[in-house]
Amino acid sequence: MSGAGAWEKFPKVDLHRHLEGSIRLETLREIARSYDLDYPIDDLPRFRTMVQMTPDQRSAEALLAKFAVLRHFFRSEEIITRITREAVLDAAADEVRYLELRFNPVALSAHNEFTPAQACRCVQNASALAAVDCGIDVRLIISINRSEPERAHELLDIACDGVKEGITGLDLSGDEVNAAAEPFIDLFDRARSAGLDISVHAGEWTGPENIRFAIEELNATRIGHGIGILDDPDLISLARERGTLFEFCITSNYLTAAIAVKKEHPVLELTRKHGLSTTLNTDDPSIFDVTLSDEFEFAHDHLGLTIEELRAMNLRAARHAFLDDGTRNKLITHLQQKYAENDNLPAKM
Repeated sequence: MSGAGAWEKFPKVDLHRHLEGSIRLETLREIARSYDLDYPIDDLPRFRTMVQMTPDQRSAEALLAKFAVLRHFFRSEEIITRITREAVLDAAADEVRYLELRFNPVALSAHNEFTPAQACRCVQNASALAAVDCGIDVRLIISINRSEPERAHELLDIACDGVKEGITGLDLSGDEVNAAAEPFIDLFDRARSAGLDISVHAGEWTGPENIRFAIEELNATRIGHGIGILDDPDLISLARERGTLFEFCITSNYLTAAIAVKKEHPVLELTRKHGLSTTLNTDDPSIFDVTLSDEFEFAHDHLGLTIEELRAMNLRAARHAFLDDGTRNKLITHLQQKYAENDNLPAKM
């Protein structure tokens, strides 16, 4: 990953990061070697095209294909433990002070002999230990794949069982072009009643209708990506009135063709002109070969977001974190104190 100089000292919040998209490239190669997986790990450029996005692969289909490949690497509880720990350590090294890590236990258990519940327990244990070791606050979100509705209630049960052990939210992800969200209405009602917060991938590769559905029918308080909102002024008004948070991921949105030109990402327009609640996130740092520092640097240098706006984004993210009020207030106070010290700003403004 490229790093972004002084931005690595800037305290940050990442609300939208997938565990399955956060695996170090060398770790994947070691797993493939250990389990004799049939991947060209000694041909690094070729191997990268199978597990990382490149500019010549820009499409939603290409990204979903990466996740299909990555499912084959989750071969043991030890591997789940390792990749979780490394994901937390990598976030902490990038000065992410609060991380919400989302994952799909079905994906983590698809090619091994343990259950989604066991996979989830591995993630819970490993993330908790890593968080203590590196002084970062980590919460977990269970992600349900739109294309696997038959596993949805199983995953909700897992999420509900883990509410007191790091799991704070439920997410709907996957192929929103070909898989509808309607089958999940009752499930998300039950999730909310159980005390889980709701984030939904919507409007990443479709128009505003999926975003409206997520807000009005699934009662999502946060939208993953949501690029499609630009096409509906009434929906922009609705999202602003409800205080819906948009989890934007600049590099991801470009490499999956959600936007055509990276330097024309709408986060600035939607924040300044339309007054939407927005944040910056990584999505899949390994798949997109990006850090949150990279995203902040790009937003500042190429999109025109100011230091003050980027600070405000982190504080906004903290206010929308899936936390209890006391913990959320501590996080906000911590960030405010760090920003007041003025020694964590990039040297070049």
